[in-house]
Amino acid sequence: MSAYGGYIREKGLTLHSKRRTLMFRPCFLRLLRPLLPDMTWEMADRSSVYLTFDDGPTPGITEWILKTLAGYGVRATFFCLGKNVEQHPDLYRAIADAGHKVGNHSYSHIKGWGMATGQYVADVDLANQLVESDIFRPPYGRIRRRQAEVLSERYRLVMGGIVSQDYSPSVTPQECLRNVTRYVDGGSIVVFHDSAKAFRNTEYALPRAIEYIAEAGFRFGTIGAAAEPVGPAAKGLHRPDGHRIEAEHPPLVGAGGLSGRY
Repeated sequence: MSAYGGYIREKGLTLHSKRRTLMFRPCFLRLLRPLLPDMTWEMADRSSVYLTFDDGPTPGITEWILKTLAGYGVRATFFCLGKNVEQHPDLYRAIADAGHKVGNHSYSHIKGWGMATGQYVADVDLANQLVESDIFRPPYGRIRRRQAEVLSERYRLVMGGIVSQDYSPSVTPQECLRNVTRYVDGGSIVVFHDSAKAFRNTEYALPRAIEYIAEAGFRFGTIGAAAEPVGPAAKGLHRPDGHRIEAEHPPLVGAGGLSGRY
């Protein structure tokens, strides 16, 4: 059983409801952090926000995300599946060639809770023959403590403090956007997906989230094994139509989430 799987059962918490997922609320994730101390849940640089994308590369979807990010001059981190990299090597190279960071998301999108540690680690290492990264994000966020301990010896383990839930058919595009804008803050790691099932929500939420974060005065950063240089200042960002995005107020560092028009 995972560390936080045990906590959930011990406390009798319900993870899923029809419209909301408790385990992806920041307040709940803060309870999990002491149970998985080897994980990175947020970044130390409080002047930046870190956009991440899981499960790609996916033809048609990843290209749209790359084009959208390029339109704003934003760089992000893509946690790629080894099996998808194997099938679409040119698209994988396009991610790196555009200046984005890549991370390991396992080879076959495994769930660590019901898998032996050796089998789990072997799947991650198989993916790394294709992805070649020193950062790893566990699929579904499901990883047992022993698996984390072993993998943390050679990978930086990256979770996400803000999960957009773009993949959920019960979440509307507007709710997906609010899942980000309600909680985003300096140092936040935001989880989107470059997958077909997420695209209905991602297509709507991503450009609006970028503009919201930029207007709040934050930069956009990428994630590596060590501290990474951040992207251009928010005041240097432009919309795809060429108009500059003006920061409406200074970053609300430590404010516990932003509020606004979205």
